[in-house]
Amino acid sequence: MNFKQICLTFSAYLITFSAHAIDLCGSPMQGEILVGIAPQTSVVKFNQTEISPDNDGIFLLAFDRDQSPQNTLITDTAYIDLEVKPAKWDIQNIKGIPPRKVTPSDSDLIAIEKEQKLVRKAQKTENLTPYWKNGFIMPIEGRISGKFGGQRIMNDVKKNPHAGMDIAAPLGSPIKASGDGVITLAQPDLFYSGNVIIIDHGYGLHTIYAHLKDINVKKGDKVSQGDIIGTVGQTGRATGPHLHWGASAHGTKFNPTSLLNINTIDEFCFTL
Repeated sequence: MNFKQICLTFSAYLITFSAHAIDLCGSPMQGEILVGIAPQTSVVKFNQTEISPDNDGIFLLAFDRDQSPQNTLITDTAYIDLEVKPAKWDIQNIKGIPPRKVTPSDSDLIAIEKEQKLVRKAQKTENLTPYWKNGFIMPIEGRISGKFGGQRIMNDVKKNPHAGMDIAAPLGSPIKASGDGVITLAQPDLFYSGNVIIIDHGYGLHTIYAHLKDINVKKGDKVSQGDIIGTVGQTGRATGPHLHWGASAHGTKFNPTSLLNINTIDEFCFTL
């Protein structure tokens, strides 16, 4: 497939800024990811974040849950004002969580800091093989018990917005790699995430799989879409067996379901 001409079918929305600038494919909305095309561009800068395009000038651009409406996108030849539309988010009130998982002790805070460092490091890798171009699937089928961006109130304590999607499934159900990539973290027994896996899909794109019962891979393994990487568990901060599935691009967390149509090319966009 020729990725010099590529378009996500997240929506029919296509932005073309000028004849010599950038094409973006997708929906410019909070929590979404876009594919950009800027031929002959060596560097793309979105606000304060530098993004590396591939040799064809193709890059990934994600918007977080609270992305500002007004943004700037800069390339070697263009300076663009990019408006991001607001999205609506759910509110969840969750009871019955062990108190130490809601209000951690001093010793727990040490474990939490260790977890955050491990996850950040695993999500900073930037493999220059564009595995993401082979597309993504749901890692497991099940009831959606928590949506990306939802505000959670746990035992009456307001917590940070949800950074991924929760999929409820029977304990021990197999979990698939949602896309091709390389394992950058396969870590047991973290405070919040429990047993967790992170996959690098190339060019700053990562997916995370948390609360697992079993981990079937190790750091450095190459995996293909559909490979069984672990099983559904209830480890870490979890009130029942489920998979927490998350995604980030260049450190920006976004709705992982935005990845599902990345390999469904119904139309093409290209630099005019």
